[in-house]
Amino acid sequence: MAESNLYLSVVSPVFLAEGIVDELVKRITEEVSKITQDYEIILVDDGSSDKSWKKIEDNCKADKRIKGIKLSRNFGQHYAITAGLKESRGDYVVVMDCDLQENPRYIHDLIIKSKEGYDIVLTTHENRKHGKIKNLFSRIFHHIFNMLVGNKNLKGGAQYGSLSLLTRKVVQAFSEYNDFHRHYLSVIRWLGFSKTEITVKHEERFSGKTSYSIKKLIIFAVDGIVSQTEKLLRFSIYTGFSFALIALIAILYVVVISIKYGFQPGWASTTVLIIFCTGLILISLGVAGIYIGKIFDQVKDRPLFIIDEKINV
Repeated sequence: MAESNLYLSVVSPVFLAEGIVDELVKRITEEVSKITQDYEIILVDDGSSDKSWKKIEDNCKADKRIKGIKLSRNFGQHYAITAGLKESRGDYVVVMDCDLQENPRYIHDLIIKSKEGYDIVLTTHENRKHGKIKNLFSRIFHHIFNMLVGNKNLKGGAQYGSLSLLTRKVVQAFSEYNDFHRHYLSVIRWLGFSKTEITVKHEERFSGKTSYSIKKLIIFAVDGIVSQTEKLLRFSIYTGFSFALIALIAILYVVVISIKYGFQPGWASTTVLIIFCTGLILISLGVAGIYIGKIFDQVKDRPLFIIDEKINV
C-alpha cells in the first residue's frame, strides 16, 4: 500500500543505454508507485554518444516526475551518481545502475530494512552475471581492495552491488564530501552512519554491452585503491627495507665465501639482481607518482562535473 508521507528519489547514471531507458523507467515506476505517489526518478546522462539523452527527454515530457540531467561529457559513473544525489530531494534516495542487472523490485525491501533503524542499506550478490574472466578479476580486486582499506571481505566471495538506499542526512553528508577522486561505495563506507545489507539476485543485462573493459576496470581499481588508502606507499617502503636486508646478508655471505674459497665469478646473477632491484625502484616511484598525481588533481579544485542541461529539475 502506498504511503502518503514519503517522498522517494531514485538516481540512475545512464551511459550508452538507449535500448534500456524506456524499460528502466517503466520498471522503476511500477515499483515505486506501489510505495508512494510522491517520487522522482533522476536519470543522469554521462555524456552518451548514442540516443540515450533523447530517450530521457521523451520520458521527462511524458511524466514530470521523471527528471533528466545531461553532463557536458563523460565524467564517469561515480560523478554521475554524485550529480544525481546533489539534485535529489527525497526522504530516501535509492541509487541503481541503469542496466537492470539489479531489479527495481528490491527497492521496497531496501525501504523496509531502512525503517528498522538504518541510514544506509547496501546490497550484495554472490554470483554476478559477467564473464568468467571479469568475475575472476572482480573477486581479486575486491579482496585486495578490502584488505588494503581495512574493509571486511564478505563470506562466500559475495560482492557489494550498486543498488543501495540512503536517508536524507547521508545524502547531505555525501554532498559535502569534497574528494576529487571518488568511488561511490567507498565514500558511503567512509561516511559512517548505521548501515546494513540485503542479498539480491544479479540478473542479465537487459540490453547492450557493458562499457567497462578490462583496461578501464584496472584503471578504476588503481584509482579506487589509491584514493582510499596510503598503504601502497607503506608497502613499497617495507619492500625496500626487506631487499636492503637481503642485500646486506648477501654481501656478508659473498665476503665470507671469497675469504674462504677465493673470488667466484657470477656476473650473470649480479646483472639479474640489479635489473630486478631497478624494477622494484621504478615500481615504487610509479606508486609515489600516482599519489602525487592525485594530489595535483585535488589541489586544482576543478568541479567534479559540469551539467549541460536539465529537464524537470
